[in-house]
Amino acid sequence: MMKKSTFIAGPCVIESSELLSTVAEELVRLNKKYDINIIFKASFDKANRTSIKSFRGPGLDKGLAMLQNIKEKYGLRLLTDIHESYQAEPVGEVVDVIQIPAFLCRQTDLLVAAAKTGKIVNIKKAQFLSGRDMRYPVQKCQESGAKEVWLTERGNSFGYNNLVVDFRNIPDMKEIVPNVIMDCTHSVQRPSAGDGKTVGDRKFVPSMALAAKAFGATGYFFEVHPTPDEGLSDAANMLELDNLDELIGKLV
Repeated sequence: MMKKSTFIAGPCVIESSELLSTVAEELVRLNKKYDINIIFKASFDKANRTSIKSFRGPGLDKGLAMLQNIKEKYGLRLLTDIHESYQAEPVGEVVDVIQIPAFLCRQTDLLVAAAKTGKIVNIKKAQFLSGRDMRYPVQKCQESGAKEVWLTERGNSFGYNNLVVDFRNIPDMKEIVPNVIMDCTHSVQRPSAGDGKTVGDRKFVPSMALAAKAFGATGYFFEVHPTPDEGLSDAANMLELDNLDELIGKLV
């Protein structure tokens, strides 16, 4: 079990080495200031973007090399997501936590491949499932050899182009696994509500985090960026990097 609150933070997608370093330096500072468990997150490929014209990232090989550099330079633990089973093995050689995207949380082959790496598997709850439904993805991982499985709440579809969070899912999922993360930034999305892109409102991110704390979340997931409106993915929902310090202070 996690002895300290876990914070997963980083840019939505790998945009550049400079961006990764800027974020990593701040996470190292916050880790020391608050004595917490910070995990650096960034995606090498955003395979689930709204439009085919959307920026996806540097790809598997280059992206993993960039993440490995962050690990070696800053000593941070790493998390990234996979979308294809073949990605699990090479990703598992670099990162500490393999994340399963919400839309793919029922994909048996993907879950099995992630579990077989021996890394922690963090499964995001699908927008169309309840917290209790997540016992089945967890079971797939556990029966495939996963040593540790986390679950992440990220909201449910609420009609078209909107999400709503039922915070009861957090204690429901804690009956399945001990470690349940709140994805505070993806939960404020409005999927496909923009002009060929997902939009949302980051002003609700702190409230999402504080509500999740009240419901017993053991960790928090924030996509952060020094200038989020200029971000190449999920710009409207990422938290300003400068605001992460104050929010962590409230949560710990």
